[in-house]
Amino acid sequence: MADTRPTLADRMTDAAARGLIGLGRLLPYRRRVPVMGWITSRLLAPLTGWNRRVRKNLALILPDLAPADVRRICREATGNGGRLIIETYSGAEMAANVGAVPMVGPGAPALLDACASDRAVLIVSGHFGNYEAIAVALKQAGHEMAVLYRPMKNRLFNAHYVKALEDYAAPPIPTDRRGITQVVRILRDGGTIGILIDLRNSSGAPLQFMGHTALTSTAAAEWAVKYNALLVPAYGIRQPDGIGFEVFVDTPVPHSDDPAAMTQALNDSLERQVRARPGQWFWMHRRWSTP
Repeated sequence: MADTRPTLADRMTDAAARGLIGLGRLLPYRRRVPVMGWITSRLLAPLTGWNRRVRKNLALILPDLAPADVRRICREATGNGGRLIIETYSGAEMAANVGAVPMVGPGAPALLDACASDRAVLIVSGHFGNYEAIAVALKQAGHEMAVLYRPMKNRLFNAHYVKALEDYAAPPIPTDRRGITQVVRILRDGGTIGILIDLRNSSGAPLQFMGHTALTSTAAAEWAVKYNALLVPAYGIRQPDGIGFEVFVDTPVPHSDDPAAMTQALNDSLERQVRARPGQWFWMHRRWSTP
């Protein structure tokens, strides 16, 4: 049996992360968010290899970018990642400081109508802006949202990360066998679940994203058809002040007997957002890597 105990590296990484987050939370909310963005983009990104990975992905997807634009997107993307981390751990303070989060876009009425009528909903987003803003906007409208998450390899960090998610998700659901059972139960009961679609899935379909093949899970599309759930892309777009958000709800994806085609529509929706605001997407992932 494999040894699942945390390694020394796991313990050191978790201690460093908890220390940095703890120091950040000592600051007033409207200071901690930009400060964490600055620390992440200027200090942590060069040390962790994030900058190198951003540049590699940009060279693949946007090879004609000027060097100045590469530097700008690199700094914005890693800074947004830092802001997202401290916002995740700020819970009620985030909800209190972002103010009213408007829901706009062609799919907003359908989303709110489905939630109000207890129809099952699958909200599909990506690591863009802050996806937790979607949960904040829904809560302001009187609705709750469960969230499906992929457990982290570092079990120490994962434990308090999931605890932090509980401020946004009702509840957080892991992508394991027990979690999938929970997903089915929520959808059958007419609940709402948020899913991030932009992580590489080794058993996913080879679909297109940003002009290149990206292995993508088709589970959201399959569940939508099976449980007659509204399938709708939505994004928490960070506003110019760096604190507030607007939730853009794209056109719902029609059901069909082709889950790959439905999922491709979700990828296309996210791509439009990334191309419009590249600095808000998490370019640090190995999105296009293949086995």
